[in-house]
Amino acid sequence: MVLKLPVGKTDIDDTGTWVKYKKAFCEFCHGSCCTMPVEVTAEDLVRMRLIDEFDLQDKLKHIARKLIKKRLIEHFHSKSAIFTIARMANGDCIFLDNHSRRCTIYELRPDTCRNHPRVGPRPGYCAFRKK
Repeated sequence: MVLKLPVGKTDIDDTGTWVKYKKAFCEFCHGSCCTMPVEVTAEDLVRMRLIDEFDLQDKLKHIARKLIKKRLIEHFHSKSAIFTIARMANGDCIFLDNHSRRCTIYELRPDTCRNHPRVGPRPGYCAFRKK
C-alpha cells in the first residue's frame, strides 16, 4: 500500500484545513504540531527532567519563576497549575531540532505531545505540512 500524502495549504490556526491523522504522516511532516503552544503539568516537567521530585515541595509559582528565567517555560497559569513550554523566535518548541524536525526529548515528552492528535483543537486531525 502506498501512502498518499495530503496536498494543499494547511493553516495551523484554521483547524478546518487540517487532515485526518495517520501515524505515517509524521515521517514526512515539517513538525507543525511542534509549533503549537504545549501545556504541561508539574509531573510532565519531572519526566522531562526540567525539575526533579524534590522541587515539587516548592510552590509551583516559584518553580515557574525559575523556569521562566531559564527560558524553559514561557507562562504559568496558577489556577489550573499548567505551564506552557517556551518556544523559539520562529514559534518552534524549544525541544524541536531545527534540522531533523524531530523532538530532542521524544522519550521524555509531555502528555500533551504523547496524546496528540487524539486530544487538542481538532481531535483525530493534524496540521500536516510536508518537509
